Amino acid sequence: MNRRGFLATTATFGAAVALAGDASVGPAATGLGPVTIVPDDPWFDDLVQRPVGSSCSGAEETRTVLRSSLTSYLDPLRVPPMLCPKRGYLTVRMQSTWVRLHSELPLSRVWAYDGHFPGPTIEVRRGQRLRVAWHNDISGCYPIVDVRTQDPDGTTKPGYTAQDEVVAGVAELPPWTVVHLHGAHTNAMNDGWAFNAVPPGHAQLAEYPNDQQATALWYHDHAMSITALNVLTGLAGMYLIRDDEEDSLALPCGEYEVPLVIADRNLTTTRDGQFTGQLMRKLYDDGVTDHPFLGPFTLVNGTIWPYFDVEPRWYRFRMLNASNSRTYQLRLADETGVPIEPDLARRAVKQIGTDSGLLPEPVDIPIGGLTIASAERADMLVDFSVFAGKRVQLLNTAGDAGDNQEVMQFRVARDHACADSFTLPEKVSGSFVRLTHETLPPAHERRWVLLTPASLTGMPMIWEMIEVDESSVTLPSDGVVQIDLPGQGLKTLKRVAVKFEETVNYFTKYGGWELWNFLNLSGSDVPDSHPMHIHVMAFQALSRNNYTVDAFTVIKAGQERTVGLGTLPGRPIAFASPGTLDDNEQGWKDVIRVAAGELVSVAGQFGGGTGEFTYHCHILEHEDESMMRPFVVMPEEILALHPMGPGGGHH
Repeated sequence: MNRRGFLATTATFGAAVALAGDASVGPAATGLGPVTIVPDDPWFDDLVQRPVGSSCSGAEETRTVLRSSLTSYLDPLRVPPMLCPKRGYLTVRMQSTWVRLHSELPLSRVWAYDGHFPGPTIEVRRGQRLRVAWHNDISGCYPIVDVRTQDPDGTTKPGYTAQDEVVAGVAELPPWTVVHLHGAHTNAMNDGWAFNAVPPGHAQLAEYPNDQQATALWYHDHAMSITALNVLTGLAGMYLIRDDEEDSLALPCGEYEVPLVIADRNLTTTRDGQFTGQLMRKLYDDGVTDHPFLGPFTLVNGTIWPYFDVEPRWYRFRMLNASNSRTYQLRLADETGVPIEPDLARRAVKQIGTDSGLLPEPVDIPIGGLTIASAERADMLVDFSVFAGKRVQLLNTAGDAGDNQEVMQFRVARDHACADSFTLPEKVSGSFVRLTHETLPPAHERRWVLLTPASLTGMPMIWEMIEVDESSVTLPSDGVVQIDLPGQGLKTLKRVAVKFEETVNYFTKYGGWELWNFLNLSGSDVPDSHPMHIHVMAFQALSRNNYTVDAFTVIKAGQERTVGLGTLPGRPIAFASPGTLDDNEQGWKDVIRVAAGELVSVAGQFGGGTGEFTYHCHILEHEDESMMRPFVVMPEEILALHPMGPGGGHH
């Protein structure tokens, strides 16, 4: 049953909201000003399916001091604790715990690694093999209320609105978890296969070779069908790999190297419209499809709109977008919200690394700001000496941010606590080699993955394709798509899989190089963008180009209502214009953004491990529904004996 099926038995929230009175809570942004005390409210307990007296009772959340607005930059940034295992093994426990997301809120119940939200930052050296026992010690009911709204702007509004419905069954979901170390080069049995989740009282045992260059990975839940919900509970943390090349740069370290785990959240409200502290996932449902989660509150390291006291010196920020779906466009602004002047921003801000390693040299952030999609990371250097004595905001200026642009504030001291000896290097990674279409090894596989628009099937989907001869298919035909590539002629592609459970089609050699082509068939009318993630492979983006995708359509033939989805004969998908890879997209990555109408080609080597892995869209609601597929990495000699291999099996 998909999410929409859950809604059949739920009641509309709006009918009850109409009975609610107004509550006076005092000024909107006055620190700890006047408040309202909410009494016992069985109606509210029934609404969120948490009966009074049960283990899921919301007493701690709904019987305490509540507010209807929050003050920006009121609370200091929290820095997760660091775990530096020395003995080659580590135990991390997933627990149900209470945290305060903002000092004007009641406590929020979350699931967290070792009781920290986000989880502890794990630090290892390159080649330091680490075995982790991920213990599921979670107890109690599910900490999230799942809601659908018919209000197009509802997801940007805190709490409930008059057009909301609570999804039945979510409160009873069990704590079923599996940890994926995102970006790790490890064997498949350690990768966090989505079906290999464990219930409470059990542990997932994983081994990470850490035989990859210095970078920032992150660990998060990856359980089949509930990844989006489990990550929203708080199950995420950072994982740093160090090496000698990074050490030689003498980058800011210790208290001057800070992880910034950025994520959005929403909170439930009472019928008076005041926050309870309880986490909420609200999705917009237009009757055709459920849209991914976009919350009104931005958290950094588990705190809503924090401030951070910094010295006028260089800092290193390990940035992670841990949101379910939101893409941020991050810009520095002064205290009034005016963006920092471009020349000053170029002086103060440099990016030195991407998802999977260091860039060859520091690069400037694009004029519009740092774009960072779900699961992308950015290794940033900021020189606060140019802002000495000032307060600087980090804002999200993406189009869907609306009125909720605040991310965090930096409060820059006038003087150094101690001398800053760091000098920005001209070169960062001397080992970096830029890949191109021309420098790829000639013996590499080519893969085609099409991303279909949600408007055609109710949810965006992955179409896994193989190239075939045009004479072997009938046009028009469901699942057959033609693409006219400049200099390469017409390619005819045939769909071989859509659902996760369909047969594996992509078998690759261990150590083999591959070129993956992601084509987003969404048009300008439905501009879906997908951050695509391939497990176990670091890759580089080779090109991004724009294509005219209106030839991908619902095919009608004769008197039949619909034949299927494909391209009409004589109307292939055609090249429209060259696209742009920004300087900060040309390093080693494991997530790449593919916007509507774009063909993005990436290349890399499958040398990190063997077994069955997945690739998927990292919009977690898309991943849970349909946008994930398996692939297998095998030793070349064994693949030659496999029926799907180049030799066709033992015969």
